[in-house]
Amino acid sequence: GDHPVQLPCQSRVSRKSVAQWRDEGRVAVWLHVPILQSSLVAVAASQGFAFHHAEQSSSTLTLWLGEGPSRLPGFATHQLGVADYFINGYFLQQTINAWKFPGGLSNPGEDIGDTAVREVFEETGIKSEFKSILSIRQQHEHPGAFGKSDMYIICRMEPSSFHISFCQHECLRCEWMDLEELVRTENTTPITSNVAKLLLYGYREGFDRIDITMREFPAVYTGLFYKLYHRELPESYKNMT
Repeated sequence: GDHPVQLPCQSRVSRKSVAQWRDEGRVAVWLHVPILQSSLVAVAASQGFAFHHAEQSSSTLTLWLGEGPSRLPGFATHQLGVADYFINGYFLQQTINAWKFPGGLSNPGEDIGDTAVREVFEETGIKSEFKSILSIRQQHEHPGAFGKSDMYIICRMEPSSFHISFCQHECLRCEWMDLEELVRTENTTPITSNVAKLLLYGYREGFDRIDITMREFPAVYTGLFYKLYHRELPESYKNMT
């Protein structure tokens, strides 16, 4: 009941079919329209559909049927996802019977650290502060990014609250877990398992060995700034002119 309906444009879209999808507990409908049948867009729009994206040979429309504002992701040419690890205690969430770090997609114009703080709070109720980037995964032709490229950035966070109040729409279960326990468990995703080992190394040997920190600089365009991420430099190099 929580899975979106995906329709080819030949499917009949009517007030009756929309009512049926609501009765079935569907939360969203995706409608794919080839360019030569674009006249059907007006029919779909009359039933509440809106454009999601268009490419050379087709357009895709969506209809949100769930409660509250639409939770469907916006279209992207390059998707950026952010996951989060906590230095004090190791917070995880469980989805589809596998442990993984909390996180989600970055909004347009949103810095990586701000995405991390927002997503952690939305999914878990935990307030936190961004400290550094730990790892980056790159994947192309990602089904979850509409077949586009995906960048998945794992951040180190410091919590300022510890009481869990997780989002039941996105998580099956949330809890604090000891890092060594996470390294040993088989009930997790490969990326979580590998990053857990990286974190254990940082915890034992010092996070200065693995942290990628951020500095802000003025851009060449007046009034604009950019973020530069790299390993922390020694003070003697920072002050070189």
